[in-house]
Amino acid sequence: MTTKRQIDLNCDLGEGYPHDAELMKYISSANIACGGHFGDADSMKRTIELALENNVAIGAHPSYPDRENFGRKSIKIEPRALMASMIEQIEALRTIARSCGTEITHIKPHGALYNDSAKDRDLAALIAETVAEYDRSLVIFGLADSFSIIEAESVGINACGEAFADRTYQADGSLTPRTEPDAFVMDSRVALSNIVHLIDTKTLIATTGKHLDIHAETVCIHGDGPKAVEFASTLYMELTKNGVKIKPKYG
Repeated sequence: MTTKRQIDLNCDLGEGYPHDAELMKYISSANIACGGHFGDADSMKRTIELALENNVAIGAHPSYPDRENFGRKSIKIEPRALMASMIEQIEALRTIARSCGTEITHIKPHGALYNDSAKDRDLAALIAETVAEYDRSLVIFGLADSFSIIEAESVGINACGEAFADRTYQADGSLTPRTEPDAFVMDSRVALSNIVHLIDTKTLIATTGKHLDIHAETVCIHGDGPKAVEFASTLYMELTKNGVKIKPKYG
């Protein structure tokens, strides 16, 4: 690897798990729960303050308005209602960020909203239109090479394709459902090898053995995983040791 290589490491935080402070040491972008699936003013403020202490870019992590299912269940909702909910969530985080003297840089949908928009062009377009209407300077994070990225770029929004260090992929490029036994990468060295392979070749290997073209500029480490801190620290330390710069593409 060379010193010209760069990747963003992001993590979904402010979701009630105990490792946020440790994880902040090893990431460059934080996606902060802003009320749709989890979070309130206090948790948003605490997480923003941790991000500022660690020079981490701050993004909103809006979801379907479904706290009961932690935003992990696809729900039926009118497009205008979803747009209004997303703007309300993003604005809640932005207001607190500004009270802390900072700004949000990006938007990453959470859970079912993220997965649905990757496959559903109309939903991806609605999210892109929502962000464009709210503030088109914000970056949209979405599954690399999916409708989430295509639709953001189609309305002139900067988009950041995302890959996952701790999840496995299906042959069609989608994430293996969490309900499947092989959904998660359990070994941090395997995760590291996968991400080095991604940086070197822009490919990842699906559970079927198929090589997938993945154009990713940010890599997610889930903050709710039992080995989240181990994964984050291994990726951060080994990548930086080998000349990969850890920083956001935007912001």
